[in-house]
Amino acid sequence: MFEISDTQKIGVGLAAFGICFLFLGVLLLFDKGLLAIGNILFICGLACVIGLERTFRFFFQRHKFKATMAFLGGIGVVLLGWPVTGMIIETYGFVLLFSGFFPVAVDFLRRIPILGTILRLPGIRGVLDWITGDSKRVTV
Repeated sequence: MFEISDTQKIGVGLAAFGICFLFLGVLLLFDKGLLAIGNILFICGLACVIGLERTFRFFFQRHKFKATMAFLGGIGVVLLGWPVTGMIIETYGFVLLFSGFFPVAVDFLRRIPILGTILRLPGIRGVLDWITGDSKRVTV
């Protein structure tokens, strides 16, 4: 196995709290305070988990410039007080930034015993294959 440092453990906690605050902010009709705190905690947690240098390298790659500007711009718009517009922009940037990770995440979720069975149902399978780009995927 591999060792997880204390900073990485704190980062996972910060990212988890960030996702919870984002969820609560959306659930409570786009409360801008909760959304702002969730965004800040998520970014800080990501930086703690993978490190500052790797975080900067991830966000500021030349081919991810549009996605980074949309994501960070969306956070800025939320902080300025336009939560719905900011979350739409931020979601667009998030999808562009992390779209390479979606197939890996879906494949992992399909391997979980009960959840995998649900995700293999015909309607859900088609949607997930379309999201991950596996529309021509053939399984045996």
